[in-house]
Amino acid sequence: MTKISFSGALTLSSSLLTDRMLLHSSFRSAFDDGVGVFWATSCTDGQGRQAWAGSGLCVEPMPGVSEFPAKPHNLVRRMNEFAWDTKLRPPSRESMNRHGRLERSFGWHTRAMRYPGWLAGKVGLESAVERRAWRLLEAFDRSPEATDRLAALQPSVVVSTNPFWAIEPGVVASGRRLGIPSVAFVPSWDNITTKSRMLFDHDGYVVWSEQARSELLRYYPHAATKPIRVVGAPQFDAFLDPIVERSRAEFWPALGLDPSRPVVVYALGSPNFLAEHYGAQDFAVRVARGELGDVQVLIRPHPIHDSDDLERLFGGFGPDVVVQRTGEPGKAVADRAQSGDDIVEWVNTFRHADVVVNLASTVTIDAAIFDRPVVSLAFDPAPGRPQAGLIRDLNAVWSHWSPIARSGGVWLAEDFDDLVLGVRTYLDDPALHRAGRARAVEWVCGEVDGKAGARLAEAIQGFSTDSAALRAAAARR
Repeated sequence: MTKISFSGALTLSSSLLTDRMLLHSSFRSAFDDGVGVFWATSCTDGQGRQAWAGSGLCVEPMPGVSEFPAKPHNLVRRMNEFAWDTKLRPPSRESMNRHGRLERSFGWHTRAMRYPGWLAGKVGLESAVERRAWRLLEAFDRSPEATDRLAALQPSVVVSTNPFWAIEPGVVASGRRLGIPSVAFVPSWDNITTKSRMLFDHDGYVVWSEQARSELLRYYPHAATKPIRVVGAPQFDAFLDPIVERSRAEFWPALGLDPSRPVVVYALGSPNFLAEHYGAQDFAVRVARGELGDVQVLIRPHPIHDSDDLERLFGGFGPDVVVQRTGEPGKAVADRAQSGDDIVEWVNTFRHADVVVNLASTVTIDAAIFDRPVVSLAFDPAPGRPQAGLIRDLNAVWSHWSPIARSGGVWLAEDFDDLVLGVRTYLDDPALHRAGRARAVEWVCGEVDGKAGARLAEAIQGFSTDSAALRAAAARR
C-alpha cells in the first residue's frame, strides 16, 4: 500500500490500547514519516517514550486537562445521559442500572438529575437537551494549554481515539472553539452500547465494523449526517504480522512453561467491573489437585490493570501456575504503554494457548482469530455470587456480548465444575465450535486481514483532505 500524507491532522491517544493500534499495526507504515502530529499521554517516560521515539512519528505530550466542575457541567452531562437512556432504552445500560452499576458513585445532586432527564426523554426533548449540553461543555476551557497549542498548530482536523474517556474531549473542546473539526474513532466493540455518551457531535466517525456503524446511527442519530468510515479492528493487525510470530517451542519456555504440555490461558478483565480473580484462584486450585490432568495455567492480567497483587495471590501454586506481566505496575493507566516485546508476548499468548478462559471479554476474539477454544464464565466467581444477575444479563441481553454468547463459538460455563468440563472437552477436541468462533470474529471485527490500521490511516487522510468541508460543517453547528 502506498504511503500517504496526513496534511496536518492531529491524532490524540490517551491509552495503551490505542497506542498499540497506531504503533503496532499497518497504520504505522501507511503514511510519510514526520507528517502527522500526535499527542500522547504515554510518550514522556518508560516504555511509552521508547515506543514513540522508535516510531519515527512526530509526537508531543498530551496537554493537561482538568475535570469539569461538579456543577452545573456534570449535572447537565448526566441529565443528557438519562434523557437518552430513557429515549433509547439501551439494553446494556438498562442492565447496569438495574444492578446499581451506573449510579453507585454518583452524589445525590447527580442522582437528582434522573427525573428531569427521564422527563426530557419521555416528551422527546433529548436532542434539545444534548445541544444545550454540547454548548455548555464546549464553552468551559478544561485545557488552556491545549487551546494555546492548537491555536499555534492549526491542524486540519483533530482525531480522538478515545472519545469516551475523560482526557481527549477536553482537547476536542479547545479545537471546537477554534473552529477545528474533530473526528471520533470508536476504539472498541462495546463502547457505543455500554459507555457514557460522547460529549460532542463530531464531524466524522471511524468504526470497526458495519455492526458498529449501525449502533452508532441508533445511539447517535445526528451521526447520520456525518461521514462514517468502517476500517476493521487495527489492534488485530499484529495477529497477522509474521514479524511478531514465535514458535510454540520458542515462546512458552520464555515464560517458564513447557511447550510439550497443554497451556490454559486464564485472562482477567478489569477489577473495577467484576472480581474475576476468584475464578482464577479456584481454577488454579483445581489444576493443582490434578482435576484437569497434566495442564499448565497462565494467568494473564488486563494490560491496563496489571498489578503486583496477582503475584501475591498466585505465588503459592507452584511452577504450573504462572502470572504473566502485561503492563507497568505503579504507573497511571493513561501513562502506560506496551513495547514491541509486549506485543510479541500478547499475540503469541493467544496463538499458542490450548484453551482460553475469561468472563465476557474481548480476549474471546483474540483467541478466536487463532481458532483457539474459549470458555467464558456465565456465573459470578466471587463468594456469594453478588453479581449473578448482572452476569446473567451480560450473556442474555447486553448488546455487544449476547451475540457472542449465542454464536455457538463459546462454551458458557454455568459453574466451576462446568468450567473444568469445558476446558477438558476442548483439550480433547480443539476443533469443536470452530464455525461459531469464526462467526464471532466476523461480527465484531468484520474482515481481519492485517490492513485495518492502514485503512484507519487512509480514513484520517480522507478527513484531512476534506477539512474545508468539515470546517464549513463545524461552523454551522
